[in-house]
Amino acid sequence: MAAKTTGKTVKKASVSVDQVAWHQIRPAPVVLVSGPEQFLADRAVRQLRDQLTAEDPSLEVNDLEADHYQPGELISLASPSLFAEPRLIRVSSVEKCTDAFLTETLRYLESPADDTYLVLRHGGGVRGKKLLDALRSGLGGGFEVVCAELKKETEKLDFAAAEFRAERRRVTSVALRALVTAFNDDLAELASACQQLISDAADEITEATVEKYYAGRVETNAFKVADMAIAGRQGEALVLLRHALSSGADPVPVVAAFAMKVRTMAKVQGSYGPSGQLASRFGMAPWQVERAQRDVRGWSEDGLGRCIELIAETDAAVKGAERDAIYALERMVTAVATRGSLAR
Repeated sequence: MAAKTTGKTVKKASVSVDQVAWHQIRPAPVVLVSGPEQFLADRAVRQLRDQLTAEDPSLEVNDLEADHYQPGELISLASPSLFAEPRLIRVSSVEKCTDAFLTETLRYLESPADDTYLVLRHGGGVRGKKLLDALRSGLGGGFEVVCAELKKETEKLDFAAAEFRAERRRVTSVALRALVTAFNDDLAELASACQQLISDAADEITEATVEKYYAGRVETNAFKVADMAIAGRQGEALVLLRHALSSGADPVPVVAAFAMKVRTMAKVQGSYGPSGQLASRFGMAPWQVERAQRDVRGWSEDGLGRCIELIAETDAAVKGAERDAIYALERMVTAVATRGSLAR
């Protein structure tokens, strides 16, 4: 039977449920969110939560990790509460699920609970195939949200254009192409850049607007420099920084990228629990929590504190507080690459 996708119809004999793009998600007893693009998956699930909350602010939200699932958890969360609030159950890592999760979820699909919305996130692979086949055959009365990786430039251009269109902001085709070129390797950073440009007061986003914020990012961007420094690769980070500056990069966005990364790391340091719960607590997306948790491994609280202070000093330096902005930037990169040990 034909499965619905965005823009075209693809025949899949084994699929009898709707297959839609991330922005077409809607409430259903069971929703399978599949595919490798975690950023789009997070957005889809967040959009569904917002839809359900708008319908009923008393929505109860719970998170499960399928790879650490304990028998009875799903049934417990899906059981009617005292005040009969609607429930959203978000399940991560279905591609690594336990046998108990497979068994109990297949049983649950035979008779989903009333006023309960079960979202299953499967990143890919063969684990859980029996469950996927059951969902795609229609068991549970749900549908599938396909979050495929955006590989082609045209796909990323369409994505960026949709970001501006959703906010009713005008953007030129040249500006769109420049933006996609600058952030071609990370969809999350592309989305963040779009949102920053949307907040600009200009009537129309042009190539000049993009250059104002992200000059030099086409060849080397600030986040690449920050990632290299956080990974402890001091020499490579300094080379990338110098290349970015020689390509015309403005020092201010470079410092901003470091500030965003390090402050996010500071938020998650010492925090434990499912990424979904931590994301809700900190006002972040789950992928941001997971990335920050990886980045902060091996850091001390003192080291983070010293780097945050130095980044603030560097921000002032590149805005005129010091005579040598380049030296201030290199000092910041060195401090971060050494996890704060050379912050002073």
